[in-house]
Amino acid sequence: MSNVNYTVVEEFLLLGFPQVKSSKAIIFFLLILTVYIMTLILNSMIIVLVSTRPQLRSPMYFFLQQFSLNEIVFLTVIIPNMLRVIWLEGATISIKGCIAQAYIYCAVGCSECHLLTVMSYDRYLAICNPLRYSTIMNIRLQHSLVIYCWVFGFFITHVNLYFLCRIEFCGPHVIDHFFCDLGPFVELSCSYTHALQLDILILSIPIIIIPFILVVISYICVFTTILSISSTTGRKKTFSTCSSHLTVVTLYYGTLITIYLVPADRHSLTINKLIAFLYIVVTPLFNPIIYSLRNQEMRAIMKNLLSIK
Repeated sequence: MSNVNYTVVEEFLLLGFPQVKSSKAIIFFLLILTVYIMTLILNSMIIVLVSTRPQLRSPMYFFLQQFSLNEIVFLTVIIPNMLRVIWLEGATISIKGCIAQAYIYCAVGCSECHLLTVMSYDRYLAICNPLRYSTIMNIRLQHSLVIYCWVFGFFITHVNLYFLCRIEFCGPHVIDHFFCDLGPFVELSCSYTHALQLDILILSIPIIIIPFILVVISYICVFTTILSISSTTGRKKTFSTCSSHLTVVTLYYGTLITIYLVPADRHSLTINKLIAFLYIVVTPLFNPIIYSLRNQEMRAIMKNLLSIK
């Protein structure tokens, strides 16, 4: 075995957005900070309203409350450090910090995928089996499904965490991204990473592909039931109960699938970073807005609160 001198990397430099400099960086920082605060407020408002308003005591709103909590955790893992990177025009992060961020990001993202699947199953039961809905979707099942989503997300990604903790870094320490995304992070390793890459590929099946297929099947059944309704008013009323969730699912999976479909080369790096920015920063802001504006009961409560004010 030959002796090779190399320097073990202990921290990474996140470049963030090197194209955005000086005064533009301040404006960009304030814009993202504003979006972050607004998203936290809107999601917190949904959590509080569902907890306190009797009109919102239904499985659909319970799952929406958990979805809002998931969004808050998801944002808080990425955006505070992202703001630091933008403010400093590039900032360092330790390897342990990078691994922790990548793990929690993947775990919460997995929980969100499965929570969206549970919400689509709830809409399937409500529309396709209305007479048995309250019997099947009881409190015990609601809590079991939510616990499953959270536990499964953090449990299955432990395999990734195991491999991440075993790889070493001895080469370049610069990540051209605003957070420790799994792909760019693993590419810098000087260890054997084929096992980790294979693990990521295999885990994408239960984390992304199977939930997506289940969502599609649920909505095929839902649309079949809606089309069988004779009156136009009945079809519109029934569709309105799932339109918010369908919009959120389309936004979520649309951006998520695009991120993984864009090939990881230098020419696509900026595009990938932009799509990741939309997925992490912009989409979570739209989700509570969509649920609030497109939902009749939520709109009524909002109007009540505004009129009281």
